[in-house]
Amino acid sequence: MKVSTEVKGNQRMATDELKVGTLFVKPGSRASAMQELVTNGHRICIPIFAINGKEPGVTLAVTGGVHGAEYASIAAALQIGRTLQPDKLRGRVIIAPVANMPAFQARSVYICPLDGKNLNRVFPGQADGSTSEQLAHWLFENVIRQANYYVDLHGGDLIEALVPFTIYYRSGNPKVDEASLEIAKVFGIRYVVRSESKGSAFSAASEVGIPAILTEAGAQGIWKPEDVNLHITGLNRLMWHLKMIDGPAPEPLPTKVLEQFVWLRSEHDGFYYPKVSVGDSVQKDQGLGSVTDFEGNVLQSLVASADGRVLFLVSSLAINQGDPLLSIGA
Repeated sequence: MKVSTEVKGNQRMATDELKVGTLFVKPGSRASAMQELVTNGHRICIPIFAINGKEPGVTLAVTGGVHGAEYASIAAALQIGRTLQPDKLRGRVIIAPVANMPAFQARSVYICPLDGKNLNRVFPGQADGSTSEQLAHWLFENVIRQANYYVDLHGGDLIEALVPFTIYYRSGNPKVDEASLEIAKVFGIRYVVRSESKGSAFSAASEVGIPAILTEAGAQGIWKPEDVNLHITGLNRLMWHLKMIDGPAPEPLPTKVLEQFVWLRSEHDGFYYPKVSVGDSVQKDQGLGSVTDFEGNVLQSLVASADGRVLFLVSSLAINQGDPLLSIGA
């Protein structure tokens, strides 16, 4: 595996200090602290690890917990942040393991409870916006913008089942898109999906020239060791690829690139009865389930619009209008 030509920024000099919020970290050292953001009367604490390598190299930013109940992502980011040592690192790593602390503390599905918004739909945020928009702005300016490469760790939320997959964003910049696809393949999760949806942290990063990916592993409020390790192993593979750490070459892993990410959403408040499971192969026009009222009357029949594989499936009987139901990688 070869290291891509850098798309954004330059490798730092060995004398460069790393600044993240109130943290100032000299080369060859590390620091961690809660960063405080006061927005619209709310005090939000953002845990940050900053590791400044002994030798120069690229800067990698990592976030977990953008959705606060996706625990495998948070557990993986915490472990990397607690254990990565600067004397074994070239370059710099910035980690925000619980990016959405209000949602984490409330065990909230999808949204930040302080304003009811999905943090992963409002990037790059606004300095004078709602609470989620200001949080996104702080994360984007203090963590993500400093990076040459960015990884946003996710997993199935409390009501979501999924098979692991990685998403990269088609920004329209061929160099950025090629580099994002490359690091998605290096990460080592079998399914890689192309997305064109704006508002997520990784898509906003790509749009300003930072190769970025979103990784999914873990589901339904459970952080199994194998799901946590999938994120950790992927980050280690990526850091090796970027010449940030030494060690034996990771074993090449096969990936399958899926060109479409087809989402089905509920058109009604009601009761959700899927007929498929995550990982199932489906064909175009196949029935996938239904949303009903309390008497069992079908309000919405779900039909596959393309051949593909079910990568994501909501496991909740309760469904609200606009909620995601499932996604197909096609």
